[in-house]
Amino acid sequence: MRQARDHGGNHRPLRPLGKPAADHGPPVSRRAASQLAAGMPVAPVLIVFGIAFFDVVGGSGMFWLPLLAAGPALAASTNGPRGVLCVGLLASVLGATLGVREAGPGHELAAVLSALVAVTLASTLASALRGRRERVLAAVRSVAEAAQHAVLKPIPETVGPFRVAVRYSAAAAEARIGGDLYAVVPTPHGVRLIVGDVRGKGLPAVEIAALVLGVFREAAYDEPDLLAVVGRIERSLARNLGPDDFVTAVVVGHPRAGQLEVVNCGHASPLLIPASGGVTVVEATRPAPPLGLRVLVDEPPCLEILPFAEGDQLLLYTDGVIEARDRAREFYPLAERVARHVSGEPEHILSAVHDELLAHVGGRLHDDAALLLLRMRDVREPVPVAPEARGAAAAEPEGRGGDESVPVVSRTRAPAAVFSSGRR
Repeated sequence: MRQARDHGGNHRPLRPLGKPAADHGPPVSRRAASQLAAGMPVAPVLIVFGIAFFDVVGGSGMFWLPLLAAGPALAASTNGPRGVLCVGLLASVLGATLGVREAGPGHELAAVLSALVAVTLASTLASALRGRRERVLAAVRSVAEAAQHAVLKPIPETVGPFRVAVRYSAAAAEARIGGDLYAVVPTPHGVRLIVGDVRGKGLPAVEIAALVLGVFREAAYDEPDLLAVVGRIERSLARNLGPDDFVTAVVVGHPRAGQLEVVNCGHASPLLIPASGGVTVVEATRPAPPLGLRVLVDEPPCLEILPFAEGDQLLLYTDGVIEARDRAREFYPLAERVARHVSGEPEHILSAVHDELLAHVGGRLHDDAALLLLRMRDVREPVPVAPEARGAAAAEPEGRGGDESVPVVSRTRAPAAVFSSGRR
């Protein structure tokens, strides 16, 4: 290892004896001058020279010289300490030269130069502190990105028989992560996914989102019944949430070809985009309370069975999308806007909707917003189906988990509300 370091990329070739070093590079003084020029801020230097020019042309004594302090003060907001010192040194030299040239009172010139030195030192300190804060912020952002990838794992474009597109925007742009959650998991019981929204913001919301996603990913593999997955999340939240905390969520499963199972726990209604066109709001037949509030009611959530053929798409989202307001305090009309951009490319639909959403709010969201679009691929190979045990359990809905009171609603194509794109 020692030899590798000694003979690495920093190795300098030996120069012949008697050969001056200047032949192989610029002299030390020229190199220092080039480094000084490279670190010199342009705008503050122009300001310093401009003030000196006005002082020479105006001939107004030492009236303009105190304004030279604007140079290092401005450099502190854009450059490092070395750049601030360079500008301060330039301003001090010009101030001393012009002061001696104009033969002003000695005490007045001393006051001007003292002010320049004081402003330069203070600006240098401010620049160093700003650089330190920027480095800390960069480290926090890198940690936030790592946390986002750990909590909200990247979703591939293709999961099982589906094409998937995701858009997520945190309200706190510096944090890049918030209380919205989503996950798509291929399991032995079919592809399953969740989109949810944690009450509140900040780190407590992130912790709850991580808890929900961890339980969901584990239960999605273990439980053959989608309602059992929701039950495990509910029990985990009941042990860990505070009295005022809850999570709204939509849990979706694909047990067999041509069907989706949907459990809506107090969340915004998904949008169904059939291959035939139009946008349908999939409202819950019997609304269930958010996760964590099951103790308030005795009835279990309702399982909706939704027809879902090749080319159909399902859009799930959080309330940060539909509650986004423009300057006129108008909500963002998601269903109508989605109908304008219906196509066979989920990525194209979400890109257009996300851009319109940001334009609607003026470029800055005030709440976390997540969009997840699922499209059944037009595939010729057989769609993966659940094991036989899963098929037997699904064929007998009244036998789910040994509870015959669990409601199961089979939907038809009759929509709750339809928004047409006007295209055929």
